[in-house]
Amino acid sequence: MKYMNLSITELHEKLKNGEVNSNELVKESLELSHQVQEKCNAFVTILDDAKGTDVTDDLLSGIPYGVKDNYSLKNVLSTGSSNTLKDYVPFFTATAVENLTKHGAIPVNKTAMDEFGMGGTGTTGHTGIQKNPWDLTRMCAGSSSGSAVAVASGVYPYALGSDTGDSIRKPAAYCGIVGYKPTYGMISRYGLFAFASSLDHCGVLTRCVRDAAIVVDAMKGKDKYDMTSWDSSKIHLNDDLNDDVKGKKLFYIKELCDIENYENPTDELKSHLENFKETIKKCENLGMIVEGVSIDRKLLDAIPSVYVVISCAEATSNMSNLTGLIFGPRGEGNDYQSIMKDHRTKGFSPLIKRRFVIGSYVLQTENQERYFKNAQRVRRLVVDAIKEQFKNYDALIMPVGTGPAKHLDGSKDILKSDTAALDEHLQIGNFGGFPSITIPNGFIDGLPVGCNITGNCYDDQNVLNIAYALEGSMEYKGQIAGGVK
Repeated sequence: MKYMNLSITELHEKLKNGEVNSNELVKESLELSHQVQEKCNAFVTILDDAKGTDVTDDLLSGIPYGVKDNYSLKNVLSTGSSNTLKDYVPFFTATAVENLTKHGAIPVNKTAMDEFGMGGTGTTGHTGIQKNPWDLTRMCAGSSSGSAVAVASGVYPYALGSDTGDSIRKPAAYCGIVGYKPTYGMISRYGLFAFASSLDHCGVLTRCVRDAAIVVDAMKGKDKYDMTSWDSSKIHLNDDLNDDVKGKKLFYIKELCDIENYENPTDELKSHLENFKETIKKCENLGMIVEGVSIDRKLLDAIPSVYVVISCAEATSNMSNLTGLIFGPRGEGNDYQSIMKDHRTKGFSPLIKRRFVIGSYVLQTENQERYFKNAQRVRRLVVDAIKEQFKNYDALIMPVGTGPAKHLDGSKDILKSDTAALDEHLQIGNFGGFPSITIPNGFIDGLPVGCNITGNCYDDQNVLNIAYALEGSMEYKGQIAGGVK
């Protein structure tokens, strides 16, 4: 019998009753890791020497999982999927991973990603492209691409991700699984390679909402090494998970969800928004109230640009230490400036270089007011607009993206300006630090699609309960990508 396609609670029960032991689970997970690596290129490192642990009453004890390659793991290659750190082995472990270790969880691989988390395609990492297990000609989004592929393929019940714009939640949608980033600071970022510090969130990818609650319960907590972390000890996501959502009020953004707002929409977009309407009906059948609200279209259209300016500016600053002098492969040259130039020229992908150029430009003294500070002001306007709705509604519910996963070659996908806000609206969750979860809500032409639920800061329990109830009304739970089992 295969076990890795089961949920955390199902695995824990089988471990406790002796049907299987931890070493057997680790062995199965490692075997599956190699199979999925051959097919989808999901990993940077597979920890073939991983061993099982004692099984206790802790739900995570003895169960394998994956770690995104931008989490530091002591004495384990941790590259951020970048050539600039292709040989980097940290001397400490990220707090989030340490917390999981205390619960008996077992990391068995480091998952591939877009380089340093800067990308939404799963195509920019130094080890190559991650392919969607539902259709190998499609991307799986990013940057938590390898984690999404592994969980969707049944390698283990969960993997860690990070989310700066939508890097957990969009890969989850494209791969037919659950992706949850909690309120900013609920999980310590100490040991996570910084991309854009005001936007970065730690989180998890799973195949059901309860598993997401279990894992984040174990990861979260105040950390003296992260001044943005906060005390969540009175929040018990799994214990308080329930499907009693009658009377909850949800809203969606009409400008992005009504098909009449798009000129010449694709068949995929039509199907996606029609599917979203069916999801709204399910919410209503559960006793929830769902209403469309209007938000200034100019503000919505500004979201992608604001994200680019702020994230690139913060990335330029955070990654100024990647010089080839402190760590990473040494560049060539006769002085430190030429060594740094050679290291950064050869080490970074074209995408990263473009982002650093943008970040440096908007931070120049003569440009700050026009670009960086204005982007910060618009970010505040976006957050205020959403918070205003949270005065009357429990959560925002939206379709993820414009349909299923895009083609890797891009030749069949036409990107249009009028759909950019729909594709990028998940960035709102990062702008405000809001808790946000994606769950699968159907298929289009055999490919999974997802919907997203976002709530106000610190209201994680409410967001998870809504997602849990909605998930229970659907057949899309615990699903494994076809052909990779």
